[in-house]
Amino acid sequence: QVQLVESGGGLVQAGGSLRLSCVASGRTSGTNGMGWFRQAPGKEREFVAAIRWAFFYTYYADSVKGRFAISRDNAKFTVDLQMNSLKPEDTAVYYCAAYFGNNFSRDYGSKHFYTYWGQGTQVTVSS
Repeated sequence: QVQLVESGGGLVQAGGSLRLSCVASGRTSGTNGMGWFRQAPGKEREFVAAIRWAFFYTYYADSVKGRFAISRDNAKFTVDLQMNSLKPEDTAVYYCAAYFGNNFSRDYGSKHFYTYWGQGTQVTVSS
């Protein structure tokens, strides 16, 4: 089992910044990548960003490229999401997720391939 706990959400004005963190614990040794997803009211959970454990490859949804940055800290087994130039349409519950498959470069964008999920943290961007 892997436990994921997100933090760092909150209320921010448009154009502002927030930094989300996800701390992983438990049997993390088999993790091949981590991702951030978000879900707005009435919408499907969508991919935001992901990082592959090997080589630190990063991936982003087109809607957040150039504004968000995902990073990891191996020593603490945390994955952060720095969010800049926030827009009202970024408002959602943000979830981190752990991937244990074998083809991250193919699977990173689909929520169906992630095994463990955090409880989510609310991000609200006011206009």
